[in-house]
Amino acid sequence: MCRLLIFGGTTEGRQLAEFCSANGISADVSVATDYGASLLSDDINVLCGRLDSEQMTELIRKGYEIVVDATHPYAVEATENIRRACSAARTRYLRLLRRSTGSCGRNVRDMSELIDMLNDTDSIILSTLGSKSLSALTAVRDFSERIWVRILPGEEALAHCLGLGYDTTKIIQEKGPFSVSQNIEHLRKSNAGILLTKESGTTGGYPEKTEAARICGAELITLERPIESGFGFDEIIDIIEKEIKK
Repeated sequence: MCRLLIFGGTTEGRQLAEFCSANGISADVSVATDYGASLLSDDINVLCGRLDSEQMTELIRKGYEIVVDATHPYAVEATENIRRACSAARTRYLRLLRRSTGSCGRNVRDMSELIDMLNDTDSIILSTLGSKSLSALTAVRDFSERIWVRILPGEEALAHCLGLGYDTTKIIQEKGPFSVSQNIEHLRKSNAGILLTKESGTTGGYPEKTEAARICGAELITLERPIESGFGFDEIIDIIEKEIKK
């Protein structure tokens, strides 16, 4: 039987794991955090913990024929590590791409361009870019006074924010997905004139952020996705089913 290893933690990864479980396809799911593991049903075998490239290689060599990279579109380092590990283990690698919905407002190519843009304004900022962007955003002028951040709940995430110098009163710790009304609530709570987001697609709540920004009159600034190649969800399913039939 063909064994799959899915690197997940995303909606797409969860959907693929559920498809495999429902169709009797042997698949394990590797996620980085307990939160990611908690989203998966009990009948799915979950491997929890952050892995470097060497650890991924060791894991893949335990009899997996196909590895599906269903990590977040912006998790560039994770994707590179998975590719490297598959190459070292000589195992087939498939990249599952999230469907794009396009973007609104102003776009920036990278964090450097974003920082320059934010330093040209005095507006209050609400960042929904996630915890990995916190360090870079400290380069924004008066960041502790101007930037509100929305991150996942947890003492580790909070400690990271405070360690970087963010104002504890300007930290929103809540789990998504967020509705339009919740995004509006957070924009009004922060009195933000700028909403920072990634082009995370429908599953990542991008349309709800766009609509909330429009209603609140806030400027939407979108960090563009890294350019990459891969397969859509249905294409991945077709490949897996053909492989099983061999």
